[in-house]
Amino acid sequence: MMLDYNSLLLALGVSAICLTVTIMGSWLARRAETFLLSCTCGLVLVVSGIFTYAFYVEQPQRFLGIAGFVLFHAGFATIWGAGYQFRTDRLPLRGIVIRALIAMATSVPPMLAGLDGLAFIADNLAIAALLFATARQYWLGRAEAPAPITGITALYTLTAISFVLCAGVLIWDGKLVLGAAPKNWAEDLSLAMCIAGMTGIGALSLALHQWRLAARHRMDAITDPLTGLLNRRALFDQYGTRAMGVSTAVIVFDIDHFKSVNDRYGHAAGDHVLKVFAHELSANGRSSDTAARLGGEEFALVLKEIMPGRAELAAERIRKAFGDRDIYIEDEVLKCTVSVGVAPGRSRPLDFDAMLNEADKALYAAKRAGRNRVELASHLHSVPAGVVRSAS
Repeated sequence: MMLDYNSLLLALGVSAICLTVTIMGSWLARRAETFLLSCTCGLVLVVSGIFTYAFYVEQPQRFLGIAGFVLFHAGFATIWGAGYQFRTDRLPLRGIVIRALIAMATSVPPMLAGLDGLAFIADNLAIAALLFATARQYWLGRAEAPAPITGITALYTLTAISFVLCAGVLIWDGKLVLGAAPKNWAEDLSLAMCIAGMTGIGALSLALHQWRLAARHRMDAITDPLTGLLNRRALFDQYGTRAMGVSTAVIVFDIDHFKSVNDRYGHAAGDHVLKVFAHELSANGRSSDTAARLGGEEFALVLKEIMPGRAELAAERIRKAFGDRDIYIEDEVLKCTVSVGVAPGRSRPLDFDAMLNEADKALYAAKRAGRNRVELASHLHSVPAGVVRSAS
């Protein structure tokens, strides 16, 4: 025996509540995923709209219909905003309000005028438009997790199509005044699609949440938490077994007299100096370069597809940029320098560890020669500050 309309409506309400609890639980487990909280707020509004509409089905009073429209449009606009926030990490409050008000402006005035048939047509089309827009937001972010996001996009799209069918049937009937909630095959199909969609979106949202959590753990494992650069482990995972040819280079940096900064100004000041240097390292490198913090005040830069003689120029540029930088510590301006060791690529390929050891030896040669300079590996000719010179 098929369920009647009221039973389907009740089932939809229960599904929406379950989805709301699922999304809220995911947010409680990972507070950083604020789009989940935004989605929860939207679902609360939608759930309220469903039960308000259920009262309207029993007693088709105008104020109940208008209340249902307002709740639905505010809820689906917020869910769209959550999709946008998922993709950009920014909640578009203005966009949510504008979309909700536009949707309300299409459906509420006809209901106030007694044209409830026209109001339901506008309501269905407005909800469909918001659902299509939500599907688009997830589709644009599908590269992050293709499988679950494609599924979420498909479910939002199919649900939107079901609302378009509801509007289409009402338009076909041509009744601008109904006097009751619309009941037809498209409404039944839409309710069934909404139930299936909410169930599926809930499951896929859990999968997406777990995928994001695992990805965040992977990122935490390879990232230096202070500077945001790769850590030593990640650098060796990426280059540890790779042969480094003539078009590659490894540069090692060590901040001069870093211990005295910590001793005089405190570890918070030392951390600030490390962040400043990490910024200079990233800002003066190419997108193809790999920057990492090896530990303490030591950093590394791996250059790929670099012309002969260019690695030491890149090292000198970073050394100079950091040395010229004013670092504000409390009420003082601090000047720091960095010593640099460069291991240019050779015609005979070396593994990464050997290249790093060469750069490290050159770095200590730079330290012994007075600091604040670039030293080339294997040649062991010092390069005074402001001068980059290749060995003959």
